[in-house]
Amino acid sequence: MHTLDTQVNDTMTRERLLAALSAFFGALALLLAMIGLYGTLSYLVTERRVEIGIRMALGARPRTIRDLVIRDVVAPVAGGTAAGIAISLATTRLFAALLFGLRPRDAATLAMSAGLLAAVALAASLLAARRAVQVDLIVALRDE
Repeated sequence: MHTLDTQVNDTMTRERLLAALSAFFGALALLLAMIGLYGTLSYLVTERRVEIGIRMALGARPRTIRDLVIRDVVAPVAGGTAAGIAISLATTRLFAALLFGLRPRDAATLAMSAGLLAAVALAASLLAARRAVQVDLIVALRDE
């Protein structure tokens, strides 16, 4: 003899485990995407250190330098987000069985995940932009 709650909990164990693992690996993928994007942008800033130093020596304000770095992020992130949404809409039939409590083409979920990815990309670009603004003019110009 078992209560109905116990039987429901027992039958949902696999689904809960799958949901928890999916959430964990999704968060891990998001963290890795942020680290990778920051690393790429940091490398870009290092490669453009002389250019940034010259711009700052000629009077560019820190806001202009920050916008320069952020602009390098916007196009790839927008393109990747659009491609990801298109692929997710195309593959909804394959993963419809894994979605509990969601419609396969839920606009709110797609918008929230795209917004979260954009926020992570913006955070990574702001960290790299802060590094770009802190470039020492003398060191940057001496490299040339």
